[in-house]
Amino acid sequence: MENMEEQDFSTIVRADLKSSFDDQDNKLRPQLLKDFLGQESIKKNLKTFIEAAKQRQEPLDHLLLIGPPGLGKTTLAQITAHELGVDFKVTSAPALDKPKDLAGILSTITERTVFFIDEIHRLKPAIEEMLYIAMEDFELDWIIGQGAAARTVRIPIPPFTLIGATTKAGSVSSPLRSRFGFIPRFEFYTNEELASIIKRSAAILETLIDEDAALLLAQCCRGTPRVANRVLRRMRDFAQVSGQNKITSQIVKEGLKRLEIDEMGLEKYDREILKSIIENFGGGPVGAETLAISIGESMDTLEDYYEPYLIQCGLLQRTPRGRMVTSKAYEHLGLSAMAPSNNNSQGSLF
Repeated sequence: MENMEEQDFSTIVRADLKSSFDDQDNKLRPQLLKDFLGQESIKKNLKTFIEAAKQRQEPLDHLLLIGPPGLGKTTLAQITAHELGVDFKVTSAPALDKPKDLAGILSTITERTVFFIDEIHRLKPAIEEMLYIAMEDFELDWIIGQGAAARTVRIPIPPFTLIGATTKAGSVSSPLRSRFGFIPRFEFYTNEELASIIKRSAAILETLIDEDAALLLAQCCRGTPRVANRVLRRMRDFAQVSGQNKITSQIVKEGLKRLEIDEMGLEKYDREILKSIIENFGGGPVGAETLAISIGESMDTLEDYYEPYLIQCGLLQRTPRGRMVTSKAYEHLGLSAMAPSNNNSQGSLF
């Protein structure tokens, strides 16, 4: 019990962060499309495209998977390769530092390989230019020599399928985006879908969980399977240490309280953001940069991770002058609405 209390759970609902807790994720990842729960529209279309490609013995058209972190983009890419019966190579855009890094991967792939690039919007321009030709013509442009003696050689590569994943669709350049044949957008999961995922994961982990406990847990997981699996493992720890052989709704309630996660899935930093706007800036408006400094987070983390969920919950809104909390936020935090601040100079910067 003491060891558990010493662990830092402050970022347990951060779907964009991968911790040591997520080492078990590979065991929980489904291997077949029929086992992938949720995203029904994407699955239905992808199943058709995979079957057509297999019948023609051709590589699947390139895919661009768009959506917030933790919704299953990497898992779906792995499933696609498994369903096609081909090799799967994976990298991330920041890992591709020079064109030779990309050339080194593409020159060693086998025919119809699924090549997955995570956070593809972060590709460097030189690498992206090389990728254009590889995607369209299945060739690599390579420069031999230097100066006046330099010449370009095109090296053929086996036909392959590129699957890109991004959390920032607007940051993917138009030329790159136009080269993808299927661009599905992932949606947050419903509580019922998350409850099904939790029960499936619990079975794999050989952990018993009550039906009402699974649904209660699902309501606090921000519509994200990665968060659901992470919190499930912590509930398993609480149940085990307390001597229980099953995760019950009571264990879930006590566990969430200890992890400082409330019934809407908000954790400590979410509430600090809302309280900072209310207590320090009179409810807003306040600029993102000012707000990020006030809570000690980077502006990218604030805009990419915290704000989308708070806006989705109706607790925060973006205005031309800055961020403002809603009346629902006051109600959720148990605070009285404050009069609008007369000094908005701090919130006029973006």
